[in-house]
Amino acid sequence: MTADSDAALSPATAEIDAKIQYLLPTSLINRRFWAPGEEYNTGEYAPYDVKIRNARLAGPFTLDEHGFAIDRHHTDIKDWTANYGPDGEYAKQVQQVVQRMTGADLVIPMGGMIRTSGKTSKEMQPPAGEAHVDFTEKSANRLAEMLYRAQRPDGKGYDRFICFSLWRVLSPPPQDWPLALCEGPSVKDGEGTHNTKVDVDVIPTGDDLFAEIPGEEDMMAATIFRHSPDHRWWYFPDMTEDEIIFIKFYDSDHSGAWRAPHTAFPDTSRPDAIERRSFEFRGTAYFTND
Repeated sequence: MTADSDAALSPATAEIDAKIQYLLPTSLINRRFWAPGEEYNTGEYAPYDVKIRNARLAGPFTLDEHGFAIDRHHTDIKDWTANYGPDGEYAKQVQQVVQRMTGADLVIPMGGMIRTSGKTSKEMQPPAGEAHVDFTEKSANRLAEMLYRAQRPDGKGYDRFICFSLWRVLSPPPQDWPLALCEGPSVKDGEGTHNTKVDVDVIPTGDDLFAEIPGEEDMMAATIFRHSPDHRWWYFPDMTEDEIIFIKFYDSDHSGAWRAPHTAFPDTSRPDAIERRSFEFRGTAYFTND
C-alpha cells in the first residue's frame, strides 16, 4: 500500500476488548473434522472476554521468551495454491527464513494452505477460531521422528526440534480476523486438552460425529485450551505482505517458551477492516547431531 493509503487507515489502539473461543470444562469428546473448505469441532466452546494488546507497541517478542516472533520476508510468489506442497519454491524460502530465525541446521517443510474470513473453497480453509496449538506433545514427537528418519534414514538424530508455522497475510490491512497470539510463559505446562484431527471428504453429522474411531489415540491431534485469566494475548495489527510470524507449535526444549496458543478473532474495533486472506506453512526445525 502507498503512504497515502496507509495514512487513511483507522488507527490501531494499544489494546482491544475481544472475545476468544475457549473449550468448556464440560466438553468430553473433542475432535476437529477437516474437509476441503470446511472444518468442524465437536468440542463445546464459549466466547470469553479478553484484552488483546498491540504487540507493535511492546516487545521485542522472541521465540525463546514468548513462543512467537515477527520478522520481515519479501517473496515474489503470487500463485499460492501452487505452493501448498513441501517441494515448492515457497517451501525453500521457508527453510531459509526458519534457519535464520532459529539457528536450526535442518528444516523439513510439511506444507501450507490459504485461510480466508470470506468465502471458502476446496483450496481455502476458514480461520481457526479457538485457542489452540496444532500438536500435542505425543503428536509432535512422533511427527518429528517420522520426518527426520524419512529424510535422513542413517542420520545421527537430533538434540532438539521445533514444530512451527510461518504465517503471513495475503490481503492488505486492516484485516477483519487477525491472528491472536498467547505468550508461552502465561500458559502452564499442564494446560491443554487433546483434540483429534480427523480428515474426511465430507463433514459427518449427528451421531456420526461422536462414533468410535478405532486407533483414535494414535491419530494426529492438536491441543485446545480452557480459559485462564493468566493468559496474555497479543496481536500485530496492520500486517503487510512482507511480514511473517513464526509460531511455535511445540519445542522439545522446555527451558523457554515451548508453545504459543493462537487463534483468529474478529476485530470489531476497525470500521474499515477487510476480508483476511493468509497463508500458513508448517514444518519442523532440527538441531541435529549429524
